[in-house]
Amino acid sequence: MDGQRIIEVNGVDLCVDTAGDRADPAILLIGGMSASMDWWEEEFCQRLASGQGQGGRFVIRYDHRDTGQSVSYPAGAPGYTGADLAADAVGVLDAFGRRSAQLAGISMGGALAQQVALAHPDRVDSLVLMSTSPAVPVRSELPPMSEELRDWFAAQVPLPDWTERTAVIDYLVGYERCLEAADYFDEAHVRALVARIVDRTRDMAASVTNHALAEEGELARGRRLDEIAAPALVIHGTADPLFPFGHAEALARGIPRAELLPLEGVGHQLPPRPYWTSVRTAMLRGAGSPSSASSRRPAQRPPRR
Repeated sequence: MDGQRIIEVNGVDLCVDTAGDRADPAILLIGGMSASMDWWEEEFCQRLASGQGQGGRFVIRYDHRDTGQSVSYPAGAPGYTGADLAADAVGVLDAFGRRSAQLAGISMGGALAQQVALAHPDRVDSLVLMSTSPAVPVRSELPPMSEELRDWFAAQVPLPDWTERTAVIDYLVGYERCLEAADYFDEAHVRALVARIVDRTRDMAASVTNHALAEEGELARGRRLDEIAAPALVIHGTADPLFPFGHAEALARGIPRAELLPLEGVGHQLPPRPYWTSVRTAMLRGAGSPSSASSRRPAQRPPRR
């Protein structure tokens, strides 16, 4: 990687990192709620950048406001809206002099990518929407979160003392265990990743709480999915407990040039390592071509490790 650095975007400091040749087409990776860039693992970014025979990409990842080393606000008082977070994605492209890019977002990041595609269609070459849900209202009713996850929220698991590193790591690993599918939850790996995130985050209390408190803002209010002109690749685990698979089907139905790539047995998580090859291939070949737009076949479940 080129190394993390601070840039000014929309009047605030954001931490960014890049991989690949700046002359190649760009992929902008947009994290989920309370998620720093670290969740986009370095090896995955390097594989996208190298292209693996499909042409290289200039891969950009960044810390949202209130995550990692980006600007931090007082816990409980975010000084921004969801629309501001979406505008930051465009601002990162501006900072690198990119007219447009493939926007790849997970969970909240997928919603932000949809908002950018609706508000600034000229800035989006294509969309990759992972483990996410329509960012604008749809006609069909979307399935609720799983009973198990609802019970976890209802239990009101106490928040940790944010100054106690081990307690914070335990809390975040426990939450991640609820989201990821058991077959693809590697606790040792997740614990090491979370520890790295905790160690490089300015304010963990703000990081965990502020995104959920931010108001929506005005970026794409009143718009429809069928107004998204960019081709879209919808990647979604069939065992997602937060946004069950019907959310992905609604996205694929609503976006005119959409391809759906189900990940068999995967939960609410970034594609696990066994799926990296199929996901990378789909992202790099581009989404929404006539030959692929009707595809609904799950990616083959990789052999168990």
